[in-house]
Amino acid sequence: MNNENNYNLKKDIELLNWSKIKIKINNLNNYPKFFKEREIWWASLGSNIGDEEDGKNRNFERPILILKIFNKELIIGIPLTSRVGNNAFYYNLKKPNRGALIFSQLRALSSKRLIRRMAKISKAEALVILELLIKKLQ
Repeated sequence: MNNENNYNLKKDIELLNWSKIKIKINNLNNYPKFFKEREIWWASLGSNIGDEEDGKNRNFERPILILKIFNKELIIGIPLTSRVGNNAFYYNLKKPNRGALIFSQLRALSSKRLIRRMAKISKAEALVILELLIKKLQ
């Protein structure tokens, strides 16, 4: 097998493993009770397609910033990466120093995906993030 076939097989197995976890998450009867906008949570993002940001480890998890809460079941989140850089679609968090937001990966998420709370950003930093995001979406 060549490297491309090995990669495809590995990705296929990863997608199957994620599907099992996704079914368990979907069948949860409860939602996290206490989550707020501006909080950073570990969330099960899964094994995704193409350039969509994957989760890592056994639960396919990645930190996300909760940008907006629509109700107890649906949020808008922005995944984080530990790779801090000067790309136009990244924002390096000030405090807590938890890496960089990946603006291009903004997405709606079920709150069932939330695993555990990590931190909370300041109101001032949240406003900066929202302003930057609005500019990028125009």
